[in-house]
Amino acid sequence: MLWKEDVLKTSVILENEHHGIILTSSNRHPGKLFLFFRWQNLRGPPCIQGWVPWIGAGFEFGKAPLEFIEKARLKYGPIFTIFAMGNRMTFVTEEEGIDVFLKSKHVNFELAVQNPIYHTAWIPKNVFLALHEKLYVLMKGKMETLNMHQFTGQLTEEFREQLENLGAHGTMDLNNFVRVVFQNKRKIKEFYQHFKTYDEGFECGTQLPEWLLSALAIVKIWKSGKLWVLALASHLDLDRTFMQAVLDIVETETGQHSPNYVLLLCSGHLHLSCPTVRSPDIHKTILEGISSMFGTAGKDKIKVSEDDLKKLPLIKWCVLEAIRLRAPGVITRKVVKPVKILLSSGFSHTVPPGDLLMVSPFWLHRNPEHFLELDSFKPERWKEANLDKNVFLDCFMAFGGMKFQCPGRWFALLEIQICIILVLYKYDCSLLDPLPKQVKLSSFGGYPPARREMPNRI
Repeated sequence: MLWKEDVLKTSVILENEHHGIILTSSNRHPGKLFLFFRWQNLRGPPCIQGWVPWIGAGFEFGKAPLEFIEKARLKYGPIFTIFAMGNRMTFVTEEEGIDVFLKSKHVNFELAVQNPIYHTAWIPKNVFLALHEKLYVLMKGKMETLNMHQFTGQLTEEFREQLENLGAHGTMDLNNFVRVVFQNKRKIKEFYQHFKTYDEGFECGTQLPEWLLSALAIVKIWKSGKLWVLALASHLDLDRTFMQAVLDIVETETGQHSPNYVLLLCSGHLHLSCPTVRSPDIHKTILEGISSMFGTAGKDKIKVSEDDLKKLPLIKWCVLEAIRLRAPGVITRKVVKPVKILLSSGFSHTVPPGDLLMVSPFWLHRNPEHFLELDSFKPERWKEANLDKNVFLDCFMAFGGMKFQCPGRWFALLEIQICIILVLYKYDCSLLDPLPKQVKLSSFGGYPPARREMPNRI
């Protein structure tokens, strides 16, 4: 048995030295008790690794990942490693480390996301690695800003049809409202229920290993939703659309896995906050702009063009500010060769191969050096961004950065703007519940996890 004093002594040595092989014995027992710890990189970052093999700090980290990250930064400095669930995750929080994350040739995006992609849609590693770059180039080209005008008419028509199906008045949770509006009418009710199940278990289901997934009841329910959506995807009769262009490549290269990629694209769903409704002055200004452009609210079937959107910049500012506040918790790259990070203090750390190099957009967007009144909803800050040339504010990383930025970011922004205009034109909206507070329980960002009961009715 290992006595408490031995454990405490070893813990202190580990926390302060972060390296070495430690031999500990107890004078209270005959013989010697040896604890062997892996020899770690002497120049590596401080490592928070816990005492349970493989799990490491997983329990503490999993309770509130974003809060854990910030506490670790305050305690250990701008670069630190968390060992959890068999992974070494090295977080960088200063510009020097973020620069390495974005530009180093020794970090790899595909290898970092391959496992979550497999859990999301059962796309095998060899298929994903073979197709990712081809599909990324296709999506980036199809959804670049010069092509956005091709989508406005169709999006307007589809959103308007969905809104008409909702009726003239009612009450609905905002998350459910967004899911309904953004989903195709085909098998809408049945699809909605199964996709909702899949959506709500997404974070847990995509992060845990397969052997642990089978033991958790909540994840079994999630997998049943995934199987249903996957089965539906295999029977879709798609027109010559963007989706079909993607699937043509998948079918040509593999002869299978098209349904898996449909499911993967579906999983990139939208979490839309309601920033304009909770801010009366902003809400009023947007309503006035919509009314001046399209006439009496709800009277006609309006068409929204790119030029119309340019004349209503406040809507885009609101969307981007909501995304800034509710940004992804972490984005990642896999270290394939040792990378050295020189900090502003003059110290340096070498991150070993195999580590997941991590950046938290959620906390980056709360850096007072880049964002004043960092926790406040202030759409006007986006006046400073050169959005006409598609340039975001400095250190805004909600869509990633450099080579592998989200290829659908402009399309997503277009969808949300059109949806907001049509909703506010047709309905007089008001928020019936207090806006949910920012939470730090999800590694996907600062919105409340869907599985938690936090009403947000409109």
